[in-house]
Formats: sequence, structure tokens, C-alpha cells
Amino acid sequence: MNLLKEVLSAQVYPAIGCTEPGAVALCASRAAHALGEPVRRAEIFTDRATYKNGVGVLLPNTAGGRGCLLAGTMGLFLAAPHLKMQLLKTCTPSLAQKAARAIRQGRVSFTVLPRKKGIHIEVRVEGRRHRATCIVRDHHNETSLLRRDDTTLIDRSVSGRSASPHFKKILKKISLRGLLRAAEQMDNADAAYIEEGVTTNLKAAEAGMALKKVGFYLKDLRKRGYLLNDVFSSTKIIVSCAVDARMAGCPVPVMCSGESGNQGIVAVLVPHNVGQAFKISRRRILKSIALSHLVNAYVKAQIGELSPLCGCAIAAGVGAAAAVAYQQKGGDLKAITLAINNVVSDIGGMLCDGAKSGCALKVVSSADCAIRSAYMAARHYGITAIEGFVGHTAEETIRNLAKIATVGMAQVDDTLVDIMRRKRGRLKN
Repeated sequence: MNLLKEVLSAQVYPAIGCTEPGAVALCASRAAHALGEPVRRAEIFTDRATYKNGVGVLLPNTAGGRGCLLAGTMGLFLAAPHLKMQLLKTCTPSLAQKAARAIRQGRVSFTVLPRKKGIHIEVRVEGRRHRATCIVRDHHNETSLLRRDDTTLIDRSVSGRSASPHFKKILKKISLRGLLRAAEQMDNADAAYIEEGVTTNLKAAEAGMALKKVGFYLKDLRKRGYLLNDVFSSTKIIVSCAVDARMAGCPVPVMCSGESGNQGIVAVLVPHNVGQAFKISRRRILKSIALSHLVNAYVKAQIGELSPLCGCAIAAGVGAAAAVAYQQKGGDLKAITLAINNVVSDIGGMLCDGAKSGCALKVVSSADCAIRSAYMAARHYGITAIEGFVGHTAEETIRNLAKIATVGMAQVDDTLVDIMRRKRGRLKN
């Protein structure tokens, strides 16, 4: 099996709008499509982390709409699952108003399932004559179960195509050396697809530059002389502008990494911009981005798809640091290990409190940390197992971080969701 191709195929794809609301809309769209008649009533269920990631983020083309309930309700009316994670590009303000009206009328309900671990999205719909159910597990864009009345249309567990594919099992066990080997297997088709991701995310950054948000103020600081015009500031401006656009609901696609758009922005644009600044060959830059995608996928395989820790920091930031170290030192395992350790030591405790405009601030920290960490590591300086929860290897460091996220922080998402729901009072989304 070619691990790089599997990761690129399953976890690196274009998406419009925030991943979690987009996935809820897609699940609802599939249920409505299977129903085959107008939806009279619908119930939407998600895990707590999916809810958390949809609460504060703006939805594309909705004139200020937010949340998984609204996204899912719009998905019911769209019923166009072939659009996959770009479904939300077809939204309009009038559709958002129609969806909001259906919610007010009590035709669509939303429930958080606190005991569900990992990605779980379930939409049950009823029409005049039929009913249908769609369930998404583990992967945002793949249906795990689809039923119409008493007929099962899709069941991954029966077909043998589980929602936890073989490559994820490999990622759980592979070494950093194995990830390097996988990146080195990049062929021309892989390189072209990775280049497409660079182009896509740079266009998103261009869209974000027109907004008066985080990227704008970083540019203003540089213009006024408070930030140097260097690779650090240019990288932070690019990544923050791209996230600004995405979190503001701009209808522009972003190439994901690990099924996350914001992580894709960090994993792709940090090594791209740094490589250009240091005049690294294009082929080597693209291989470094391949490694960035692989390391991001590896970290998420250990920690979980949706974690109380910020994936832009502890997954994409780690991948970007490994990529920059690879650009500088090739397959030097010591340098790449130190780069990973440095990032985890610095921002390993950054919380994820859902997708929103503030994510741009986090990717600024992530980008800055990744470049710093890689530069020090390329000169064989970094944090070692003597300190904190850093391990003797990069793999051990990430396993330690995973234990903190899954065991030590087991109640964090419950606490965050409780805070979010209290803030919103009687709002149901």
C-alpha cells in the first residue's frame, strides 16, 4: 500500500466552509436524497466535538448564519450529496432563511450526544410516505450507514469498508522513519495534487486579505514597522488571511489536511512560504508538504480526529515543523525529531474551543512556532526527554501528548460545550 496516496486521497481534499458544519450538511443532504421526497421532519445528532466546532463559525453565503443545526437544515433542502465537502457553496441567504424558518417551526431538532467518541453525525428524516437515516462516523465525508425505510442502502461494517480504513491502522504503528519513506515515494501525480493544494490555499489567503481581521492587522503592524518584513511575518500573514476567509464564511475552497481546512492551511502554506524564502527546490518543497500531510495524519491517528487540543498546533504545526526541518536537513531524523519536540514543548497545550475567527490567532502562533522550532532543530538544538512530557523519540512524545489529550483532558470538551451552551441561552444550535 502507498501510504502517501491513501492519505492524500482520504484526508486531503478541497472543502468550502468549516469542516464540521459542512459534514453535518452533507450527512443531511444524503439522508434527504435517500428519502426521495420532501422532508417533513428531521432530527440531527452529533458528538460534542462536532457541535463545538460548529457553534461560532460563519457559514458561507448565509449572511451571518452559524452552527451545525442551520448547516444541517440547509443540507436537507439541497439534497446534492455529489458535491461532497463543497456542498455549502450552493447555499444562499434565501435558503438560510428557509432553513431558519423550518427550525423555528420545530420541524428540525438538534441533539448533542455527549457519550459518543470521535466523529459521529446522524440525521433521521421523515417524509409523507418514507423515512431515512444517514450516519457518518470517523470520516467527515464518508457515509457509514444509509437506510431508507427498512432497506439498508450502505453499511460499511457489512461491506468490509469500515470508516476506519487500513491506512489509519498503519498510521497508529508507523515510525517517523516510515513517514519519511512514504514522503519520498511522492510521484508526479502526487506532486501535481500537492501543488494544487498550494494554489487553492493561496487563493483563500488572497480572499482573506480583503477582510479587516487578523491578517489585516498583522500587515498593518508590518507596514508601521512593528513587524519585520521577513519569512516569519509573511508566513503568519498568509496563513491568518486564509483562515480569516474560511472562518468568515467566504465561499472559497481550502485544501484540507487530516480532513481539516485550517490544518490544511498550516500544513501546506508554512512549508511552501518558508521553502520559497530559502530558495529550496520546488520538488523538495512539495516533498516536504507531503511529509507535512503525513505527520499531521499520524498525530491525529494517535490523538483522535477531534481533540480538546488545537489540531493546528499539535498536528498541523508539528507537520509543518517537520517539513521545514526536512527542507533544511533532508532525512535527518534527529533534526526532524527535535523540531517535533520543540513544537510540542511550546504550544502542546493549546486548547481547541471550536472553529471561529479566533482560529486565525492560533495559526499565527502555530506558524511562528513551526518555523522557529525547525530552524533550531536544523542546528540540532531542541527539547529532549529530560524535560516535561517530551519522549526519547518523536513517536513517544506524540504518544505522551495523546495520553494527556485522551485521558488527562477527558472532561475538557464536556466543560467547553457546557460553557458554549450556557452562553447561548435558549438557542438550540
